Amino acid sequence: AIPAAEPAAAKAALEAANAELARVRALVETAEADRGKAIAAEAQARDAARTAEDALRKLKSEAAGLDTLLDNGKVTSFPRALDSVRPEPGYEAAVAAALGEDLDAALDARAPAYWGGADAHAATWPRGVAPLSDHVKAPPALAARLAMVGVVAGDDGAALLKGLPIGARLVSKAGDLWRWDGLVVKAAAPRPAAKRLAQKTRREALSTEIGAAEPDAARLAESFRAAQAAVKAAEEALRLARRGPEAAERAVAHARETSERHAREEARREARLQSLTETCARFGQEVEEAQAGLTAAEAEREIAAQLLETTRAEAGDEAAPRPAQDLAAARERSAAARESEARARTALDNESRAREGRLRRQGGLERDIADWTKRLATADGRLAALDRDSTRTDGLLAAAQEAPETLNARTQRLLTEVSAAEVRRTAAADALASAETMSAETDRANRAAEQAAGLARERRAAEAVREEAARERLVVALEALRAATRLEPADLARALEEAAVAVPANADGVDAHLAALERERDQLGAVNLRAEEEVGEHAFRLETMRSERADLTDAIARLRGGIEELNGEGRERLMAAFTKINESFKTLFQTLFEGGEAELRLVESDDPLEAGLEIYACPPGKRMAVMSLMSGGEQALTATALIFAVFLANPAPICVLDEVDAPLDDANVDRFCKMLDQMRQLTETRFIAITHNPVTMSRMDRLYGVTMAERGVSQLVSVDLRQAEALAAE
Repeated sequence: AIPAAEPAAAKAALEAANAELARVRALVETAEADRGKAIAAEAQARDAARTAEDALRKLKSEAAGLDTLLDNGKVTSFPRALDSVRPEPGYEAAVAAALGEDLDAALDARAPAYWGGADAHAATWPRGVAPLSDHVKAPPALAARLAMVGVVAGDDGAALLKGLPIGARLVSKAGDLWRWDGLVVKAAAPRPAAKRLAQKTRREALSTEIGAAEPDAARLAESFRAAQAAVKAAEEALRLARRGPEAAERAVAHARETSERHAREEARREARLQSLTETCARFGQEVEEAQAGLTAAEAEREIAAQLLETTRAEAGDEAAPRPAQDLAAARERSAAARESEARARTALDNESRAREGRLRRQGGLERDIADWTKRLATADGRLAALDRDSTRTDGLLAAAQEAPETLNARTQRLLTEVSAAEVRRTAAADALASAETMSAETDRANRAAEQAAGLARERRAAEAVREEAARERLVVALEALRAATRLEPADLARALEEAAVAVPANADGVDAHLAALERERDQLGAVNLRAEEEVGEHAFRLETMRSERADLTDAIARLRGGIEELNGEGRERLMAAFTKINESFKTLFQTLFEGGEAELRLVESDDPLEAGLEIYACPPGKRMAVMSLMSGGEQALTATALIFAVFLANPAPICVLDEVDAPLDDANVDRFCKMLDQMRQLTETRFIAITHNPVTMSRMDRLYGVTMAERGVSQLVSVDLRQAEALAAE
C-alpha cells in the first residue's frame, strides 16, 4: 500500500515545479530586459565615445595645422625668440608691434640672425606709460629691447611721441606703434608676427584642451568597451537563463506524471475498498451462520447427553432380568446415542476451530476496515477535489472544443501577418543594407572632406602668412630702395625706362635681376682662369647626372609597373578566393543553422588589398547584424562555417579543432558533427578534434586519451571506434 502522504507530496512537488517554471521564465524576461538595456547603454556609450573622439581629432588637426604654420614661418632651423616669448593674454598685439619680424631671429649665436643680448637701461617714462617688460616673459637676450618699450592706453602715444628718448617705442594693447624717430604704425597695418603670436597662443591653449580631452576620450572609450562587455555578459546570462525553462518544464512534466500516477493509484484503492467492504459483509453473514450451527450442535449434544444418562439410569435401575428385545433396544439406543455424541463432539470441534479461524479473520478484517475507513475519509476529500477538477475539466473541454476554430482563424490571421511581416522584413533588410552602405560611404566621404578641409585650412593659413611676409618684405624693400637710390619707386622706374634698361615685371624677376647685377659687379674684380676647365667638368658631371637620372626614372617606372601588375594579380586572386569562400560560407551557414543568411563583406575601402573583412549573419528568426552581436554558440557555429569554407577553397592535410563545440548545446553539436563528417567526405583533410563532449567523441573514428593509472605516471590510451563497432557486430 502507498502511504497517504505520497499523493500530497506529489501535488506539492507539482506546485513547486510550476512555481520554479514561472520563476525561470521571469528570469528569462529579466535577462532579455537587461540585454535590451545593455544594448541601449552600449549605443549611448558608442555615440559619446565617437563624439569625444571626433572633438579630440578636430583639436589635434587644428594643432597640427598650427604646428605646420609655425614651422613654415621659421627662417632657420635654430629656435626662434618667438618660441620663448610668453605675453600675458591680451598683449600679443602689443608684443608683435614692439618686436615685429625681429621675433623670427634666433637665440643661438650660430644662426645667421640672432639676439646677442645687451645691457638693459630702463627708460624714464612719463605718467600713464608702463614698461612692456612687466607684461611679457622673454629671454634675457630681449631685455634691452623690451626695456625701451612702453605701453600706453588708446591714442595717448601721439601726444607722447615727441618726448620719447632715442630708441624708445610706445605701443598699445590694440597693436599701435609710436617710434622715437617719428614712425607711426596703426593697429590696422598687417603684422605677421601678431598672427604668429596669436597662433602660438592658440597652440598652447590647444595643448591644454587636448590634455583635458584625451582623458575624457579614453574614459568614454573605456566606458564603451565596458558597455560592450556588459552586452556580452547580458547575452551570456540570457543564453544561460533560456536553458532554465527547459529543465523546469521537464520537472513539471515529471511532477505532473507522478501526481497523475498517484491519482490512478488512489482510484484503484477506492475500488479495492469497495470490494473489501462487500467481502466483510459476506464474512459477517458466514459468522452468524456458524454461530447458529454451533448453537444447534450444542443443543444436540445436550439432548444426546440426556439420552445417555437416561439410558444408563434405566440400565442401573432394572436389575431384574428383562426380555432380550428390551436389551437389544437399549443397546441400539445406546449405540445411537454414542454415535450422536461422537458426531456432536466432532461438529463441536470443527465448529470451534472454524470459529477461531473466523475470529482471526474477523480481527484482520476489522483492522483492514479501520485502515480502509481512514483511506475512505482521505478518498472523500480526493473525490471532492476530483469533482472540482472534473467540473473545471468540463469547462476546459468545452473551451478546447471551441479552440480549434479559434486557433484556425488565428493561424490564418498569423500566417497573413507573417507573410506581411516577411515582406516588411525583407524590405527593411534591404533598406538597412542600403543605409549601412550609404552610411559607410558617407563616413568615408566625411573623413575625406575633413582631411581636405584641414589641408585647405592649413594651405590657406600658410598662404596668408606668406602673403603677409611678402607685404612686409615689400615695405622693407621699398625702404631699402629709397635709402639706396634716394628716389621714389615711380621715379626710379621712369629713370630706368629712359635708360632703356629691361626690368622684369614680377617681383621674383626683379630680385633675380638685382642679384645678377650684384654678381656681375662682384665678378668684375677677379678673373677665374680655370673657368673653361670647370665648365667642361661641370658639363660632364651634368651629363652623367642626367644619364643616371634617366636610368633611375626608367627603373622607377619598371618598379611601379611591376607593383601595379602584382597588385592587379593580387586583387584578382583575392576576389576569386573571396567569392568562392563567401559562397561556401553561405551554404555551410544555412546547413549548420538550418536556414538563415550570412555573407562576408569588404569594408572601409574600395581597394580589396586595403579593405577590412566583416562577417554579417542572420540566424533564423533574427535580423542581419555583425558577428560580434551574436551569442557565444552562434558565433562558434558561424566561425566553424567560415573555417570549413576556407578549407573547401584551399584544403589542408590536417585541421585541429580545439574545443570548438564547448559553447554548443546537444542539437548544435549534432549539426557540427554532421558537417564535420561531410567535410571529411568532400576533402582529404584529417580532422583532429580536442573535446570533452560525449556526443562529439561518439562520432569520431578514433579516440585518444591520457590516463593516470599510477600517481605521477601518465599513459596514452587509444580506441578505434570503427573496429569496436565491427567487433560488436560480429
